[in-house]
Amino acid sequence: CIIGGLGHVGLPLGIVFASEGLKVCLYDINKDVGETVTSGKLPYIEYGAEKLLKKVIKEKSLCVSYKKESITDSKSVIITIGTPVDEYLNPELSKFSDFINSIKDYLVGGQHIIVRSSIYPGTTRRVEKLLNTQSTKFHISYCPERIVQGYAVEELRRLPQIVSGTSQRAVDLSYNLFKIITKNIVITSVDEAELVKLFSNSWRYIQFATANQFYMISKTLGQDYHNIRDKMMEGYERAIGLPKAGFSAGPCLLKDTMQLFSFNKGQFPLGQAAMNIN
Repeated sequence: CIIGGLGHVGLPLGIVFASEGLKVCLYDINKDVGETVTSGKLPYIEYGAEKLLKKVIKEKSLCVSYKKESITDSKSVIITIGTPVDEYLNPELSKFSDFINSIKDYLVGGQHIIVRSSIYPGTTRRVEKLLNTQSTKFHISYCPERIVQGYAVEELRRLPQIVSGTSQRAVDLSYNLFKIITKNIVITSVDEAELVKLFSNSWRYIQFATANQFYMISKTLGQDYHNIRDKMMEGYERAIGLPKAGFSAGPCLLKDTMQLFSFNKGQFPLGQAAMNIN
């Protein structure tokens, strides 16, 4: 069961798992999008996914549910909900805990709970404390997504999947699940995995800010940044990673940069500068 299964993270993941023979339930509250998906159509651009979607819908290996009871029936529960920030760009930590509490009564001891959302450092262990009691135990993992929207189907199979867990059993379950779609698995601790995700998005955001700053300097001097960039990169491998300038789309890049800013008590001047520039 993928919670938030109709979003940009959950839907492609569900389609890919279902295409490999797993029975997948996409749990969500958005019925309009759900009807689009069950008709075999994509609600947004996801290259290479629509053909697979039609196939798994026809084969009934993928379904959509709006009932929390679907969570109860699942062996593995993957959480892909968004993690918001407030109007001051501070992470709203209570929202994620509130969500876990809202599904708690539908979870069954022994289930494998995988958090895949971008989360504040330490959240996976807080989830473990919220769910595990003396009488009921869950296997808790953090396996962050690192796809680019629109290219998830290809990247899920190509990019290494980060897997972690609060126990060896949770790590093993995550490994066995994700090896169904890729041979590239990287095992980390949950603390490392949380930072891998936040560092990855912050790094991209800072890279884009560098390009945007160069663009503005070039413009001030009446020069074409893109022309300068092409000449920088020509035969010079150390400049190959310099991005083009433009809008830094994707709310996760900003949000995750600000999560690190908040976690480090405001001591992240690179992140702050990137936000101002972008």
